[in-house]
Amino acid sequence: QVQLVESGGGWVQPGGSLRLSCAASGFTLGNYAVGWFRQAPGKEREGLSCINSNDGKTYYSDSVKGRFTISRDNAKNTVYLQMNSLKPEDTAVYYCAAGGITCYYEYEYWGQGTQVTVSS
Repeated sequence: QVQLVESGGGWVQPGGSLRLSCAASGFTLGNYAVGWFRQAPGKEREGLSCINSNDGKTYYSDSVKGRFTISRDNAKNTVYLQMNSLKPEDTAVYYCAAGGITCYYEYEYWGQGTQVTVSS
C-alpha cells in the first residue's frame, strides 16, 4: 500500500523547535521530490519547502527561510522538516507530498497531515 505518514507535530511554545517526519511505505521516497505544506484554519494551503530527488536541491518559502530546514534520509525512506524559532503564526496542519524528481513536478502522493500548535 502506497502511503505517506507525517509525524512529529504537537504543541510548542514560541521560539521552540519541532522536527516533522514524512515516512513513505509502498514506494521509494528517494526517487521523488518531496514538499512540505501547511494549512491554517480559514487559510489556503501554503507551500513551505521542497527537496529534489535528483540533486538534493532545496527550496524554501520566504515565510520559513532561515528557520526551517528540509532533509532526507533515503535509507529510512523518510524526509524531515526541522522547524526552529517557531512563531504562533506557524500554527497549522502540516502535510508532506511526493511527486516527480524535481520540485517542479506535480505531486502524486499526499500524507494525512500532522497538527502543529505554537502558543504560550
